[in-house]
Amino acid sequence: MTSFDLTGKLALVTGSRRGIGHAIARAYLIAGARVVLNCPDADRLEPAAAELRTLSAPGNVLTSAFDVTDEAAVEAAVAELTAEHGCPDILVNNAGIQIRGPLTEIPVADWRKVVDVDLTSAFIVGRTVARGMVARGSGKIINVCSVQNHLVRPTTAPYAAAKSGLGGLTRSMCAEWARSGVQVNGLAPGYLDTDLNASLVGDAEFSAWITSRTPAGRWGEVEDVTGPAVWLASAASDFVNGQVVYVDGGLTAVI
Repeated sequence: MTSFDLTGKLALVTGSRRGIGHAIARAYLIAGARVVLNCPDADRLEPAAAELRTLSAPGNVLTSAFDVTDEAAVEAAVAELTAEHGCPDILVNNAGIQIRGPLTEIPVADWRKVVDVDLTSAFIVGRTVARGMVARGSGKIINVCSVQNHLVRPTTAPYAAAKSGLGGLTRSMCAEWARSGVQVNGLAPGYLDTDLNASLVGDAEFSAWITSRTPAGRWGEVEDVTGPAVWLASAASDFVNGQVVYVDGGLTAVI
């Protein structure tokens, strides 16, 4: 079981102030890693960091505030982090947003915003961190995808397109960096009870449909993603590469 131990590893998790990213950061901390929390606003990061510092030595929880869609900001932040603490051993590209609307009506600006945050940011942050991983000869990158890599529903076209693209980017990263000792995989959560899905959780009809079509018979929780996230960040998954792992209670297996 020591192959799942993350002691001594440094993990950068984007979009980790709350939700899935925060839960993954917490799990990495418990598994022994030092974690770097990220969101664009430094002040909003501090409460999240303070919570995690109660679980470990304060020096094991770091923060790095930058906009994941801003190439210059990403490069500056990663350079600063690397200079002070070394290149991250683990990167989780988790930052994401959702803007719903009919395809015939959704503004192009909203489409571009979703694609920038949900897909292009993983390209920008991923390749910036990967340069150090490739030079070192090791690293783990986990791209947080979605069941909408595989399934879609009306009004979610920008999100579905971006997440489907993220699955393709995951495979492309694997193809280019695997020989350098870097494993790149995707985690695809199903319908989780998060802030991003608050409107869906509150929709009784939709919620009943989800629970009836999911073999597990319930909405997922952010904690359901943390075990697979630790596995993909650890030595236990060293021969797993270019895969998208669905954590969906069986939804994509039967629908």
